Amino acid sequence: MLKAISARSIDDLFAPIPTEYRLNRDLKVPRQMAESEIVDWFRQRSQENGIEYTSFLGAGAYLHYRPVIIDSLISRGEFLTAYTPYQAEISQGTLQAIFEFQTMICELTGMEVANASMYDGSTAAAEAAMMALRVTGRNSVVVAKSLHPEYREVLATYALHQGMPLALAGYTETGRIDLKELAQSITPDTACVLIQSPNFFGTIEDVAAIADIAHKHGALLVVSIAEAVSLGIVEPPRQADIVAMEAQSFGVPLGFGGPYCGVIATREKYVRQMPGRLAGQTTDRNGKRGFVLTLATREQHIRREKATSNICTNQALVALMVNIFMTVYGKVGLKELAKQNLSKTAYAADQFGKHARILFAGAPRFNEFVVQTSEDPYVINSRLLGHKLVGGLPLKKFYPELPNAALWCCTEMTTRTAIDTAAGMLAESEAEEPRGDRAVEEVAR
Repeated sequence: MLKAISARSIDDLFAPIPTEYRLNRDLKVPRQMAESEIVDWFRQRSQENGIEYTSFLGAGAYLHYRPVIIDSLISRGEFLTAYTPYQAEISQGTLQAIFEFQTMICELTGMEVANASMYDGSTAAAEAAMMALRVTGRNSVVVAKSLHPEYREVLATYALHQGMPLALAGYTETGRIDLKELAQSITPDTACVLIQSPNFFGTIEDVAAIADIAHKHGALLVVSIAEAVSLGIVEPPRQADIVAMEAQSFGVPLGFGGPYCGVIATREKYVRQMPGRLAGQTTDRNGKRGFVLTLATREQHIRREKATSNICTNQALVALMVNIFMTVYGKVGLKELAKQNLSKTAYAADQFGKHARILFAGAPRFNEFVVQTSEDPYVINSRLLGHKLVGGLPLKKFYPELPNAALWCCTEMTTRTAIDTAAGMLAESEAEEPRGDRAVEEVAR
């Protein structure tokens, strides 16, 4: 290489860089290790992870059991590839998996068509809002304040250069959207109302009432679902026009922020405005069943000004995890799984409520609830870590009006022992610093 560029040495190659910015010594790195030593080193490092901890965190990322068959199947060479299924003749397995994924998502959500290959729940919500703009010809969106705060941040990023004004509708003492404020927020320019159910506080919204208000004003209703397991027992939002869902709970592992699995499902009359991919079923010249990429109105495929989305990833492998999970559990299994989440959360809320205030207790919930304490949740969480417990998510960052409040989550992976231990820690915290009524009154107000 040096000869080809007429350089006599490595020093000549780096000569344009001033001497004071060049490193004139060997790098301070450990000596090389044999493969066996490297494997042993990583095993030791893995022991430093808190894998044996019980986590009460939720807020859009949920720890559910993953059947071992998932990794066995997705690791097969036919699936473990980044290939995008344009050519139907060599992609039948992937296309069939996407088609079955879409079918099961429709059954779950009560919608007529569903797509594949949204990044996650937050981008699915934002893409659904932009889809509503195309469908209605209007340009603004009313967003529930009880929508996941990070989903709202992603939506704000999308809206910044889209000419898409956002209006915020608050929540009541039950944790549900304020219907009066919602009705006042909708204008003739409102394309859709975007809510989450179960919402960020874990409360299940009155979707039918919200749909009536939105439709009365000519706006669409977009329902975001961050906890897919809730659909095992919660009535699907059939009154919605578009459903934007995060399917991570269905067999996708928690891994430092990804991967996730976003979904958009809608009514068939809106299918042409739906982003992402749509796989369809057909028959070949011999009458045999086959699968094709029916719809892909994205920048990869058509002119940018006609594209419905610039999302160009292939999430088929992650969707396959969801597919296998739904197939393994089935309708009865998913319902039983949801019941376990519901009952463990009810037990935890009852135990925690003996020592602290449970906010938004006047409405139905699924597997999350908000606890308000007299002590800072961060301080409580630091003590819980000593008992190998990861406490709830402090809400002050997102909701300053909820002082000392934290969002707690229980899934089928949460043991009764862990719940009792956490409740005992809360009892000790509240005994040390008696809870006053001022904070309670502030929240109610």
